[in-house]
Amino acid sequence: MTKLSVNINKIATLRNSRGGNMPDLLKAVNDIQNFGAEGITVHPRPDERHIRYKDVTDIRPLIRTEFNIEGYPSPKFIELVKKVKPHQVTLVPDAPDAITSNAGWDTITHLTFLQDVIGTFKEAGIRTSIFIDPVAELISYAAKTDTDRIELYTEPYAKGYEKDREAAVAPFVEAANQAKKLGLTINAGHDLNLQNLRFFNEKIPFLKEVSIGHALICDALYYGLEQTIIMYKDQLIKK
Repeated sequence: MTKLSVNINKIATLRNSRGGNMPDLLKAVNDIQNFGAEGITVHPRPDERHIRYKDVTDIRPLIRTEFNIEGYPSPKFIELVKKVKPHQVTLVPDAPDAITSNAGWDTITHLTFLQDVIGTFKEAGIRTSIFIDPVAELISYAAKTDTDRIELYTEPYAKGYEKDREAAVAPFVEAANQAKKLGLTINAGHDLNLQNLRFFNEKIPFLKEVSIGHALICDALYYGLEQTIIMYKDQLIKK
């Protein structure tokens, strides 16, 4: 079964909108794990508009599943990750003012930079993943960075799903197969939801992990957090 890691950024956004501690982010972390999710994902940004750097250190002792920290590897981010020692760090090429992740790495242009960053995290015993578009040459260069995994950026799949789901998923299947041949493990994330997740998971049977935040938290407004996690996990069962 593909693992579900819940991105809790939107819970922090709601808390920050009013100040105080409602909703309680730490309670949410415990609840999400109790409800069956296999991981917690956070994406701290420089302006701390949702997850704060202090949140990351506060959350770490509560993790009983897996902790995934994603973000752009600035010096401050690198130091945070080395201090917290999550199970996985996912490198994302976000500009500081990005609303959300909107592209994968150009692993050709940034090969040396990524090799250096990944080497730093590997020395600290942290599993690495690179956020990447489903492009053959970019994946070939991702393998040269010595990363453990890639995370396929799935917004193009989500946008094309309703029009032609077979055409939408085809480049991701090809990319995943290439990555597997290169010895990389495959994660995926961005705009996956209850409508398109099962099909994606079925087409990539060796998919290891998905990270889902925005859609899952939106669904939780209607179904409740526990039921929503159950529903998402059901989409990930290998039929």
